[in-house]
Amino acid sequence: MSDTTQAPFTLRDGLNLALYDWPLPMRWRPRGVVLIVHGLGEHAWRYDPVADRLNEWGFCVRAYDQRGHGDSGGGRGALPSDDALLDDLAEVLDDTRRHIAEPWACPLILMGHSMGGLVASSFVQRGLAPVDALVLSSPALDAGMGVVQQQLVSLLYRWAPNFALSNGLDVRKISHSTAVVDAYQRDRLVHDRISARLARFIEQNGPRVLAAAPHWTVPTLLMYAGADALVRPAGSQAFAQQAPATVLTSRCFEGLYHEIFNEEDPSEVFTTLRGWLNRLVPA
Repeated sequence: MSDTTQAPFTLRDGLNLALYDWPLPMRWRPRGVVLIVHGLGEHAWRYDPVADRLNEWGFCVRAYDQRGHGDSGGGRGALPSDDALLDDLAEVLDDTRRHIAEPWACPLILMGHSMGGLVASSFVQRGLAPVDALVLSSPALDAGMGVVQQQLVSLLYRWAPNFALSNGLDVRKISHSTAVVDAYQRDRLVHDRISARLARFIEQNGPRVLAAAPHWTVPTLLMYAGADALVRPAGSQAFAQQAPATVLTSRCFEGLYHEIFNEEDPSEVFTTLRGWLNRLVPA
């Protein structure tokens, strides 16, 4: 429906992020703008099918490779500071609002998957910049770190914060689709690196988001996988139980694996997303 563009986006520290845009055809007024934040070890182009659906429904879409991921700069899985991913999102979001959302006078919706869901929800929890709505896909609100893992992360964070190790995730559990798993394993832009600083960000910010859930004010759609083996569904369940029903819509997809949009039959996931968007921004 539209031509995707990729361009560098230069951050405050001079690092370039790979920025992707899925615009609507010229002169089509968008219902809204969706900014996608991808997960650990992957990259934004994997969300092309999601962006195409959103285009079909009348939304402009933007995504970017987070630092240390995809075609963006930075050490793989490393961070120069504890909140670098939040600072990066603030810059991309500000540019998206000024150049896309405000000229069209349409809402800006933040959407994050897995670690990207944690980045997006942490961004909202801290009130770093206003967003009109939030979509969370299998957010990493509970990474399931044991005591030994936490102690190792704490030790490495003190002495070698950007020493990167394998994240240890079982890629066979991202989806029931063998085609999706095979493509993920062949993807040159996918990596399994995670530094102690990034692991600490995940460990510390999930609980902070959960603690803020009772006071949540941003309209939010939470969708998560009941058979998720990469992040614990308990984190999403806790958020769903504590956040006000007036702002939160939640749906657990029993039996699905972590990448709910990339499952063998994601039709119910897309139907849920479209229905929520239609209520949020009537066509």
